[in-house]
Amino acid sequence: MVNEANVKQAGAEKQLKEAQGKIDVLQAEVTALKTLVLTSTPSSPNRQLHPQLQASGARGGYRHVGGHVRNKSASGVFPSVPGKQENTSLSIQPAAKEDREMDSVLYAEFLMWKENLSAERSSAFLSRVYREDIGPCLSFTKSELSQLVQSAVENNSLTIEPVAMSALPMVKASAVECGGPKKCALSGMSRLCRHRIQLGDKGSYYCISPSSRARITAVCNFFTYIRYIQQGLVRHDAEQMFWEVMRLRREMTVAKLGFYLTDQG
Repeated sequence: MVNEANVKQAGAEKQLKEAQGKIDVLQAEVTALKTLVLTSTPSSPNRQLHPQLQASGARGGYRHVGGHVRNKSASGVFPSVPGKQENTSLSIQPAAKEDREMDSVLYAEFLMWKENLSAERSSAFLSRVYREDIGPCLSFTKSELSQLVQSAVENNSLTIEPVAMSALPMVKASAVECGGPKKCALSGMSRLCRHRIQLGDKGSYYCISPSSRARITAVCNFFTYIRYIQQGLVRHDAEQMFWEVMRLRREMTVAKLGFYLTDQG
């Protein structure tokens, strides 16, 4: 009798423990459900409660933590758009392609000049180029020398040649070296000068920096092309000539701003 009572008591205690465990589980589930309900509002619906708001491809992007839905990015600052999966990879922008549009005023001035092919600066076309490009490009610190350089460029009598560093002491006596291999004669700044200029048939040489050389060369290129047009050597139509002139004008502007190619000979 005693043994039978002990067996029944042990069985009852076991069932009680199992029941208490089930109650604990049910209470935890009720607490979780309350949390889900409280965190779901019409303005900010809880996607765990409303799976229809979540696209099938985006459901894998969320995980449930403590009754709240959080995005795996862990930022939480910018909410993701429902139905769209965030793309965390940076998009590579394609390289910009240069385009152009003709200025009707500039083109009209060029056509008027092309009819006469005059070298006079009084034409609207050349007057503008002198004012906006040639003048600023050949405006150096040494103003007097700058004017001489511009005159030599206009007369096609300016010579640019590389400086032979080892041959400097052997320059003939009639030639006077102005500036120096480490000082630009036009800007007056300390620069390594690998080229020098000669104005006409004068005996003086002027050492110039790479930037000064680029500015002079840009203006010379413009005048060379203008002379080719005047001599009838350019076999292009007016529009092609115009765009080549615009390219040469841009070269003068770029050189004036201090940009130049280091591989110039």
